[in-house]
Amino acid sequence: MASAIGSCRREPPVKMSIPLRPALRVATAATAVVALFYALIVVGILTLVSNRLLHETDGRIGDQLANARQLSPAQLSSRAVLRRDSDDPPVYYWQVSAAGVVTATSPDAFSFPTALLRGHATGPRTAFVDAGDFRFGYVSKADGSRIYAAESLAQPHHVRSLLMMSAIAVSPALLASVFVSAFVIGRSASRPVETARVRQLEFTADASHELRTPLTVIEAEVGLALTTERSASGYRDALQRVAGETPRLRKIVEDMLWLARFDSEPPLPQAEIVDLTTVAQQCADRFGPVVASRGIQLSIKVNGDDHPHVAAAPEWLDRLIGVLLDNATRYAKSPGHVAIVVDSSAGNVALTVADDGPGIPLAERPRLFDRFHRVEENGGQGAGLGLAIADAVVRTTHGRWSVGESAMGGARMTVTWPRVRTQSAPKLPSLQS
Repeated sequence: MASAIGSCRREPPVKMSIPLRPALRVATAATAVVALFYALIVVGILTLVSNRLLHETDGRIGDQLANARQLSPAQLSSRAVLRRDSDDPPVYYWQVSAAGVVTATSPDAFSFPTALLRGHATGPRTAFVDAGDFRFGYVSKADGSRIYAAESLAQPHHVRSLLMMSAIAVSPALLASVFVSAFVIGRSASRPVETARVRQLEFTADASHELRTPLTVIEAEVGLALTTERSASGYRDALQRVAGETPRLRKIVEDMLWLARFDSEPPLPQAEIVDLTTVAQQCADRFGPVVASRGIQLSIKVNGDDHPHVAAAPEWLDRLIGVLLDNATRYAKSPGHVAIVVDSSAGNVALTVADDGPGIPLAERPRLFDRFHRVEENGGQGAGLGLAIADAVVRTTHGRWSVGESAMGGARMTVTWPRVRTQSAPKLPSLQS
């Protein structure tokens, strides 16, 4: 009971293969951006740590100079090298006269760098002495002399080196994980895009195929009628053949337009509280002449509690049931039987349309709702868009499918919805088919 196939041979579906190049470009760009931000963060942290350590060093030197300012040259020369605690580096002292002559130094102090006396810097300065960087500060005394104090910057440099080494050691693993994650995400993100692209190609190819058949027939009939002298009955026969193709052409175009509007995500119709039995009965009445002309018995049965209400747009449910009945009557035996059953329980409402036709092979069921897909074994007419429209309606109204074999030996199509007991219906979600 799937949508029928035409007489022309269809091409096999396009095999989808997700290209690697877009994902690689995304992963590379993401890794480069993360690497840039990581480098900026590392530089920022190193700058902050360096400034903090330098500030602490200046603070220690200032505290020691405040204490040493009251010392005489003799006391300064005999004063031991000071440490605030065991972890702090030593502080060295020099007393320099107003003339720039070193008059006293603390024990074990290295030679004072006279280059510090040049210039007009008033704050702490850094100088390279004895293969190392030292931070120098001074305080002036009343007689014009100065007391200088210095502390090694080896410890701050060591801390900064450790931070730099740690950042460099972590960076390969971080960037590798970013690249792999971005690549995986890029592949996953490109999958629906590639799927949509392939489906669009298939849709375009199948649409052109389906439209070409009736258009070719119409063109051929009109061409022959215009180029060949015929009797009135001959022209009437040609017009009848053209008229026979126009309903098929119109049906294909209408279905394609419906799916195109659905794919473009227009404002969806407002869901209402709908009695499924009422809609099913209306559809059954509409198909009365069709089943009568084919010798098919159409029955409708309601099981379970009263008021099988669902939240949906009534016109969408009408189209869904119309598609199922159209397929069922198309493939039922002649004479045959088509049954509509509405089941309601405490939480769900189910609609079943069954027939006594050839049924749906298991191999065809996974692609049953694909656009332009038709079951080859069953034959018949149609473009293969009916069940695609039905599936769009079912998924948008929160329904779920069950496809199987009916008790009559044919196909059974069941749709189940959550039962609605409130007086307000939710708005239908936006959903691509």
